[in-house]
Amino acid sequence: MKIMKNAIIGLKDLRENMDSYISQINKGRTFVVVRKSKPVFRLAPLDAWGDEGVWEKVVDFTKIKKRGLPLADVLSKI
Repeated sequence: MKIMKNAIIGLKDLRENMDSYISQINKGRTFVVVRKSKPVFRLAPLDAWGDEGVWEKVVDFTKIKKRGLPLADVLSKI
């Protein structure tokens, strides 16, 4: 698996090597993911969008239930 800035990777390769790609993204690399030779999405570090520091934890649902809560249950309560 050769990794470079703005690399094009296959969806299958991404699934099989997710931890490696996450590590590279954390170092500032971006990837265009293709499926059947057609681009489907881009992976980029959060700060690449200019939203560094904007994300905050509002509620930690794992404190209510270890594996979190189904979205339908949460939405039914609001």
